[in-house]
Amino acid sequence: MAADIKFTEEHEWLRVEDDLIVVGITEHAAEQLGDVVFVELPEEGTTVSKDDEVVVIESVKAASDILAPLDGEIVEVNSPLSDDPGKVGEDPMGDAWFFKMKIEDMSALNDFMSEAEYKDYIG
Repeated sequence: MAADIKFTEEHEWLRVEDDLIVVGITEHAAEQLGDVVFVELPEEGTTVSKDDEVVVIESVKAASDILAPLDGEIVEVNSPLSDDPGKVGEDPMGDAWFFKMKIEDMSALNDFMSEAEYKDYIG
């Protein structure tokens, strides 16, 4: 996996794409959720603060919230997920990203775990 992906303790991944941060959940989180039946995405243009609830996911097992990993603005959402929430379980690290956000300080990503650190964390 690319070195430009970081991981949070909430089982989200953050990937740098140009000047944006793409946010999704890890395979570990997707496995814990089971079959996802509903995804509620934020509105594009929403300004969020770190730890704001921005995405609601419901699975056959549980409901879960995705929190904003950083302060910033939601600039794009993966709207096909609303119609096909099962994708979250099929490709959580790829096509099933939730939103892209613009942040002011890219160095804030240094506070998150590398892939190796994340593997140790869930290990």
